[in-house]
Amino acid sequence: MPVNEFDVYQTPLNSRYASQEMKHLFSARNRFSTWRQLWLWLAEAEKELGLEGISDEALAQMKEHVKIEDEEFAVAAEEEKKRRHDVMAHVHTYGLAAPAAAGIIHWGATSCYCTDNADLIFLRDGLDILLPKLATVIKKLSDFAMEKKDLPTLGYTHGQPAQLTTVGKRACLWIQDLLMDLRNIERARADLRFRGVKGTTGTQASFLTIFSGDHQKVEDLDALVTAKASFPSAFTISSQTYTRKIDVDVLNALASFGSTCERLGGDIRHLAMIKELEEPIEKDQIGSSAMAYKRNPMRSERLCSLARHLQTLPTDALRTYAAQWFERTLDDSAIRRISIPEAYLTADACCILLDNIASGLVVYPAVIAKRIEQELPFMATENVIMALVAKGVSRQAAHEEIRVLSREAASVVKDEGKDNDLIERIKKTAFFEPILGELDSLLDARTFVGRAPEQVDRFVKTEVKEALGKYPNLGTEEVAQLNV
Repeated sequence: MPVNEFDVYQTPLNSRYASQEMKHLFSARNRFSTWRQLWLWLAEAEKELGLEGISDEALAQMKEHVKIEDEEFAVAAEEEKKRRHDVMAHVHTYGLAAPAAAGIIHWGATSCYCTDNADLIFLRDGLDILLPKLATVIKKLSDFAMEKKDLPTLGYTHGQPAQLTTVGKRACLWIQDLLMDLRNIERARADLRFRGVKGTTGTQASFLTIFSGDHQKVEDLDALVTAKASFPSAFTISSQTYTRKIDVDVLNALASFGSTCERLGGDIRHLAMIKELEEPIEKDQIGSSAMAYKRNPMRSERLCSLARHLQTLPTDALRTYAAQWFERTLDDSAIRRISIPEAYLTADACCILLDNIASGLVVYPAVIAKRIEQELPFMATENVIMALVAKGVSRQAAHEEIRVLSREAASVVKDEGKDNDLIERIKKTAFFEPILGELDSLLDARTFVGRAPEQVDRFVKTEVKEALGKYPNLGTEEVAQLNV
């Protein structure tokens, strides 16, 4: 009986969150078609190096059938059911499609020639999908930071109001961490190497036999296939597999990005809670099924949720690497089929969410100003004291007067729930008469942000510009759309 897609589990990463391009990269068709491409490259290179028995017709048929067709999946599945070996099932299926090549497909290779080299291709191509998306997010947040570099806002330390910063400067804290993620992922991408043509335990013994003991031709074969796969180099040393340390390295970089996503999303959620900043909201979006007025930060909440999952996945890679025995064991196979695609699809979903959020952040200056107004009188007390001292007033006397008034004002705020009236108290106290004409300038929020605007300007024009230089076409006008 045919199985309806709605009757079987699907990962939400596939059905809801990740992009089509990332889902295709880890699809069954792309995986098995990549295996076929690897077999074609191997046969081409072997023929180029003089191996007899590989006909032009065989290569032509292999080229014609590199992409696995729908009906071939059932053939491969039936063969795997009998043989309990996925690679040999696909060797058989490819041989049926390219009968002239049936005898030379996989010549000299072990299963990991196609499985591991394909995985390295997927790791590489997946990072090539993620990097420009992350760069685009950084560019959009940088534009936001420059736009808001002069807008004062309360800083928070220990979750409590602290010295003022600017909205743009706070965004630069996010950007700086995302730049670290960009560098980490770029470095992981640059460190990727091909496994190449190494044989059963990595010694290339089978290929040395095929080429009658000619070591140079074995090295040339490795180099040729590596070049065909567009890798700059292959590992000199491998076991039957490429070292699973590579998976650790890549997934750690992605998980570190996940931690940045959760931290950034958390800031946006807190700012939305106090109504200073909100993520974009659509015209017909519903915040709550019961409370119609609500504007829940669902994008940032989803970002935090997915990012939390992403941060757990390096544990799979770490424990798998640590559990490998000698030249290889097969206990790495099932877990890697799950954790590696999940890491990439989750990181991809986080990039989509970040792009969508960064494309439409909404700032409420009036709310920000009101919150500053509530706290700034306390912060301005040092300025008031210094201004009085400049007029010849004793610092100790000034400190005592402002201390008493500050406590009275704090009691009004905390005990009575009223607005901060410290400034009104200062205006009504004769002691402060010498500086009353300066009060407005002493309370100008822009004078409390230090060099925040200049820091934003320098940071964006130097560090951000340099990092994004290799991504010239970021498409910042476009907004990544959410599936749901």
